[in-house]
Amino acid sequence: MDERIVINTGPVIALGKMGCLYLLEQLPYTFITPEPVKREIDAGTLIGRPVEFPTFVEVVSLAEFPSKLTLLNLDLGEAAVIQAAIELNIERVCIDEVKGRRAASASGLSVIGSLGLLGRAKQLGLTTEVRPLLQIAQEQGSYYKAALVEQFLKEMGEG
Repeated sequence: MDERIVINTGPVIALGKMGCLYLLEQLPYTFITPEPVKREIDAGTLIGRPVEFPTFVEVVSLAEFPSKLTLLNLDLGEAAVIQAAIELNIERVCIDEVKGRRAASASGLSVIGSLGLLGRAKQLGLTTEVRPLLQIAQEQGSYYKAALVEQFLKEMGEG
């Protein structure tokens, strides 16, 4: 059975900018997202952003709306991803933003980001190189710290 991962807006947009959302569908994961994340992506599509919501991602409703305290520190998408993971007893979330990653870890969740998904795709032979994909994402406005990119590329044998 595939591992379930609750995914946030940032990784979907980053991988969409790279033109490799198809890789997500090939990974041994079932991707789930809360309704607020789908609405964020759909709203971006309506104003001309190039990433459409992937049809293979399961959309879920939250039993409880994220608390006001949580929303002081996180955007709605990140808070909803953490809330969904807790409600559905899913151990892993996919979040790129630092605040969201910290909050998810503090909540006892395992965190992966868009680079982690790319790395997994390469390990499974779904792509031969990640460097060109990262370059496309950066040209399209995705931001990754230089040290993180350098470390990631070394780990992928492309450093």
